[in-house]
Amino acid sequence: MTHPALTWAGLTAPSLDDFEMLARAAWQGLPETFRTLAGNVVIRVEDFAEDEVLAHFGMESGFDLTGLYMGAGVAGEIGTDAPPIPMVFLYRRPILDEWAERGDETLEHMVRHVLVHEIGHHFGLSDDDIDRIEAQAA
Repeated sequence: MTHPALTWAGLTAPSLDDFEMLARAAWQGLPETFRTLAGNVVIRVEDFAEDEVLAHFGMESGFDLTGLYMGAGVAGEIGTDAPPIPMVFLYRRPILDEWAERGDETLEHMVRHVLVHEIGHHFGLSDDDIDRIEAQAA
């Protein structure tokens, strides 16, 4: 029998492209009604949020932000500087850090969780609403 530690030999951390594949799979796994309501949301994967974004939220470390929704919500409550097409940013390094720190979730679950949470901001959903959508997607 192979020692479990040896199964990790030669593996590397998931790349930005790997995360994009995880995000696409997470998106496709969401309920169709949710995806339809979300419309043409653009999903972008980056290593970290930009310094200006972190400063806006009063965060000192790029590891503090796993995702971000940018765009006008369904009621248009975000200011005029919102992009014309809603965007969700998933930040690879903070998600990997939280995933490794927790140790009790799959990476796929973590990506789906951040994606649903951020799109939920578009709809003004509560955490309970977001939990229900995640449960339907699981």
